[in-house]
Amino acid sequence: MPVLRGDAPPEAAALTERDCKLPESGWGELILAGSRPEVGAGWTDDGKSYEVRGLKRRARKTTRPVRPIPPALVQLLRRHLDEYGAAPDGRLFRAVRGGRVRSTEYTEAWQDARREALPHTDFNSLLAEVPYTARHAGISLWIKTGVEPVEVARRAGHSIAVLWKSYAKLLRGQQHRANQLIDDALNSSPDKAE
Repeated sequence: MPVLRGDAPPEAAALTERDCKLPESGWGELILAGSRPEVGAGWTDDGKSYEVRGLKRRARKTTRPVRPIPPALVQLLRRHLDEYGAAPDGRLFRAVRGGRVRSTEYTEAWQDARREALPHTDFNSLLAEVPYTARHAGISLWIKTGVEPVEVARRAGHSIAVLWKSYAKLLRGQQHRANQLIDDALNSSPDKAE
């Protein structure tokens, strides 16, 4: 699961076909180059309901790689492009008439997916209430499966300090696994065999 930043819908709204490296098989890569946050027409100079911006907390022209993206997502994006193509400006995701996918539309799609995927009792809970929770779940999964914290932070677009602040409980919860890794290393050292 790739992890877009907390403002993932604006980053996804700006994602273009040229930003995607989608091989026939295996892992791929996304190069995020900007975002299109929904801000309301009254707050923009041109009267549009969104702005074209750089990435959050980065220099305007800076890009951010999201790599690697797993084979399942590579195939989903390839099928999406095969079926729908890209907008004339290269964007992957667009509304029926070619415009920006509005927050109300992706929120409805998210709720439909929750309704389909979750038991009724969980649908009525806060579980996966908003798309951002998928980002948190992905990062948590990486930590719990033993991906090194430095690599988790890199993939998430975090600093190590932010990772520790946001996921300290999960990171500290790996003591048993760490002990086992150290035991394994000590028990297999060349000095031990002599």
